[in-house]
Amino acid sequence: MKKTFMGMRLRRLREERGLTQVALARALGLSASYLNQLEQNQRPLTVPVLLKINAAFGVDVQHFSEDDEARLVAGLREVCAELAGGAPQDAVSLAEIRELAANMPSVARTLLRLHDGWRAADERLAALSQHLEDGRAGLAAGLHAPPPMAFEQVRDFFYSQHNHIAALDEAAEALAMDWQLPERVCDIALAQRLESRHGVRVALLPEAAPGREGEAALRRFDAQARVLYLGASLRPAQRAFQMATQLAFLEVEEVLRRTVAQAVQSTSLGSDAAQSLARIGLANYFAGALLLPYTRFLGAAEALHYDIERLAQRFGVGFETVCHRLSTLQRPGARGVPFFFIRVDRAGNISKRQSATHFHFSKIGGTCPLWNVYEAFAQPGRIVRQLARMPDGRSYLWIARTVTRSAGGWGAPAKQFSVALGCDVQHAGALVYGRGLDLGDPAAYVPIGMGCKVCERTACPQRAFPPIGRALQVSEDRSSLVPYGTG
Repeated sequence: MKKTFMGMRLRRLREERGLTQVALARALGLSASYLNQLEQNQRPLTVPVLLKINAAFGVDVQHFSEDDEARLVAGLREVCAELAGGAPQDAVSLAEIRELAANMPSVARTLLRLHDGWRAADERLAALSQHLEDGRAGLAAGLHAPPPMAFEQVRDFFYSQHNHIAALDEAAEALAMDWQLPERVCDIALAQRLESRHGVRVALLPEAAPGREGEAALRRFDAQARVLYLGASLRPAQRAFQMATQLAFLEVEEVLRRTVAQAVQSTSLGSDAAQSLARIGLANYFAGALLLPYTRFLGAAEALHYDIERLAQRFGVGFETVCHRLSTLQRPGARGVPFFFIRVDRAGNISKRQSATHFHFSKIGGTCPLWNVYEAFAQPGRIVRQLARMPDGRSYLWIARTVTRSAGGWGAPAKQFSVALGCDVQHAGALVYGRGLDLGDPAAYVPIGMGCKVCERTACPQRAFPPIGRALQVSEDRSSLVPYGTG
């Protein structure tokens, strides 16, 4: 095991419990002098000590995880690069950033939240200025606009939880067992539960008029009439997911409320819009956990070596649903491979991003064009593999595939996304997708970055513009970076 020094986090745990060093040492069966050395970073925190902490206080060992530290380091590097603005005297070294993330993680998270707040305020100001300049809205309209980017607040909340909500996952698994739901698509069983337990009848929504298929709703609940309307074009697995989502509001409403309340206290989930969106996101999480119960699904995933298409066939759900569920398997004591899950369109808009890993992509500008999530669009329906290496030296195995959703009949525009799963290359041996890859060959890894604005790879042939605060040496091979260049 790599030596891990977590003295500050250990001190904070002790202070939160109101214990002295002597009391904590006694609870862990350690000598006071040894505990003092741990807190002073004179001795590394070992696995046996971590297990003792877990047994004595029920603290998840993920609290002391290097993955959590790496996520903070990635976020802080991005923030520091943006704020330094190219001034050498304002640059923060990687060593300083790592010291802050390792020894004062709460301070690091506070800095990241402050920066997110600053960026949101800056974007509101820019939008307001544009409104005023165009004469389309007055000052009052700008000041009273709803808080923007609620989805980012919700995404950051799930990120902070490593994309695993234990209370909902356990409740969903218990209910799936109690209701004796079948392994494959269970839309009929869920419809029966809605009607017998809650008096809710399931009916189909009328089809959208020709040319307006994109406006069709997936689910609408008429609480007064006790009718759950579902889109007529939904497949059985999709209907099951929508019914499971509605059951979340009916069966585990108290768990949803409590989880949102805890999120408000511990994160920046402050606006009403963000809290409402978080509630929907949690209900969707419950739906996935109900259709794919944790223990059963993890066992199947490991037995099939995380073969997504075979898992989709076994459980009767879609490719994207399996990918999303695989990114949530982080139950203490029964963890699956920690995945990063993302869904992106051709324009690079990220509509879903969930992580159980330390992987981090920039919030400033676009993502990396060398990433295989974009290559998947050139090979629709086929799984594309990629070994990728980040500038910090961390290496990943990525798989990506397109998913298409038809909005209606002939001529109606369809939605197409690229869905990708990534994990640290150390887990490649557990995945069917790692077979045949030469993991030890440095040339097999594609050098990707968090995004051009913060990527340090100045020699990248796909660079769109210089990194923040730097000017590249312009030459003939840099003509793509020059406005009105030859291209």
